[in-house]
Amino acid sequence: MKKFFLYSAGFVAAMIALVLLLPVAGLLVSGLLVAAGLHYYTKSTSIFGKVMSIVVALAGLVSALSNVPGFIGLVAVGVLYYIFKTRKNEKLEIFSAKEEDPFTNFEREWSKLS
Repeated sequence: MKKFFLYSAGFVAAMIALVLLLPVAGLLVSGLLVAAGLHYYTKSTSIFGKVMSIVVALAGLVSALSNVPGFIGLVAVGVLYYIFKTRKNEKLEIFSAKEEDPFTNFEREWSKLS
C-alpha cells in the first residue's frame, strides 16, 4: 500500500511539473534578469549604467516573486526527485559526514582484534 501511495504521489507531482513547465521557464528568465542586472551593476562605472542595472534587476526580482506557479513547479520537481530516490530504497543524504577519521578506523580495527 505504501508503494501505491508513493507511485500515485509521483504521478501527481509529474503532472503538476509538466503543467507548470512554462512558469518554471519564466522563473528561469526572471532569475537570469536578476543575475544580469547584478552582473552589469558591478561592471558599470557610470551612474546611469548602475541605475539601469538596478532597474533591470528589480524588474527581474518582481517578476520572479510574482511567479507563484513557477515556485509550485519547482516544489513538484523536488518532490519527484525525492520520490525517485526513495523508490530505489537508497538513503537520501543531503549533508553527509565523512567517516574517514583515522581514529575511528583505528578504534574499529582495535575492537575487531580484541
